[in-house]
Amino acid sequence: MRKVSLVLLGAVLGASAAGMALQPRAFFGSAAEAAGNADTYRQLNLFGDVFERVRSDYVEKPDDAKLIEAAVNGMLSGLDPHSSFMDAKAFKDMQTQTSGEFGGLGIEVQMFENQIRVEGAIDDTPAARAGVRAKDIITELDGKSIQGLSLNQAVEKMRGPVNTPIELTVQREGASEPVKIKIVRDVIRIRSVKFNVEGDDIGYIRVSQFNQQTFEGLKKSLEDFDQKIAKDKFKGYVLDLRNNPGGLLDQAIAVSDAFLERGEIVSTRGRNPDESQRFNARSGDLAKGKPIIVLVNGGSASASEIVAGALQDHRRATVLGTRSFGKGSVQTIIPLGGNGAIRLTTARYYTPSGKSIQAKGIVPDIESVQEIPEDVKGKDETKGEAGLKGHLKNGDDEASGSSAYVPADKKDDKQLNYALDLLRGIQSNANFPPAAKSSSAN
Repeated sequence: MRKVSLVLLGAVLGASAAGMALQPRAFFGSAAEAAGNADTYRQLNLFGDVFERVRSDYVEKPDDAKLIEAAVNGMLSGLDPHSSFMDAKAFKDMQTQTSGEFGGLGIEVQMFENQIRVEGAIDDTPAARAGVRAKDIITELDGKSIQGLSLNQAVEKMRGPVNTPIELTVQREGASEPVKIKIVRDVIRIRSVKFNVEGDDIGYIRVSQFNQQTFEGLKKSLEDFDQKIAKDKFKGYVLDLRNNPGGLLDQAIAVSDAFLERGEIVSTRGRNPDESQRFNARSGDLAKGKPIIVLVNGGSASASEIVAGALQDHRRATVLGTRSFGKGSVQTIIPLGGNGAIRLTTARYYTPSGKSIQAKGIVPDIESVQEIPEDVKGKDETKGEAGLKGHLKNGDDEASGSSAYVPADKKDDKQLNYALDLLRGIQSNANFPPAAKSSSAN
C-alpha cells in the first residue's frame, strides 16, 4: 500500500514558543477613539440581541456554552486560516503534541483497511518490552472492542497516567488465537528526529515536526554520525524536512543555529514596530562545515521553512525538492484559564535576507520532482498557503505548495537519491555546493 503524506495544519503548526502576551492598549479619550468605541459597543449589543433570540426561539433548546464557543471560534477563524479557539481538551492535546512527552505505551499505529494496525513499537518503551509487534491488529482495549472508533479515539484510550495498566488484544500473523498483552503505561517521548547512516559516508536526518525534543534529537544524531562515519569518508548531511508541518519557533531557531556560525536566523514583525524580534545564531557549527542538502516539498511548512530559509540565505545548505507550503506567519498560544486557549496570528516571519515566504514558499535551489504513481496522481498536491481561504496576503506574485508525495521505498525516492548522488559527486549541479554570499544578510 502506497502512503501519501499530505500536510496537516494541526495543533503544532507554527506555534510560537515565545508566548507573546497581548497587552491591553490604553485609550486617551479623543473624539475619534470615543466614536470608535461607541460603534464597537453597538456591535456587541447586536451580538447580545442575536444570542438572546437564538436562546429563546431556536427550534431546540441550545447549549449556551456551545453557542459562545462557536461565536468565539467564528470570530477567530474569520481572521485567517491559522487563528482559532481551542477548548480545554484541544489545548491539552496541543500541549502534549508540542511537549513531545505523554503517558502511553510507545507504539506507532495507523488506520489500515478500517482496522487499527501497529506500525512498530518504539525502542525501550513499555510496548516494545511487552512484545508488541509491527502488523499486530488491535481489536480490544481492556476487553472492550474498539470497532467503530476513529484512530484518534483509539489513541486517546491507549494514552493515560503513568504507571497505570492496560490490556491489548491483538490479531497477529501466524497466531491461531487472539493475543492478549498487558502493558503498564510510562512516559513516552515523541521521536521527532530519526536518523541513519546512508551507505557508510552520509548522515541522513529526518525531522517530522518541531516539538520540545527536536533539538536534542538533532544533537544526538550528529554525535552518532561522528562515531559511526570515518572522517576521511564523511561526505555530508541530508536534512529531510519534507511533509514537516512545523511546530515550535524556538526549536526551528535552535536547529538552524546548529548549522550556523553567525548571522540572523529569522525575524518576526508584528502589528506594532516595537513587537519586532530578531534571532541570531551563536558561534559553533555542530556539523563542522560539512556540506548539507535540505529536502523540502509542498508539505514543508512554517518552522520547516524557517530552517530551510535560514540555511539557504546564508549559503550554508542547498535546498532541493519542490516549492514549500508558504506559511510565513507566527501563532501565539494564549491560555484562557480553564476555558482552553486561543491560537492567534501575531506576527509574520522573514528570512535573513528580509524575504517573507508568506503565500510564496521557499523556492528550492535545485528543483527535483518525484515520479508520481498513477494511483496517486491528483492526490499528491497541496494547495499551499496561497490556496487557503482568508490567508494573509503578500503581494501580487503569490504562489505556494507543490507535490507532497514521498515514496515509501527509498530506492524510489528520486529527491533523496539525487541528494545522495550530489554529496558523493556522482552527479553535479551548478547550485551545489552553494556559492559564497555576495553580500551580507539583512
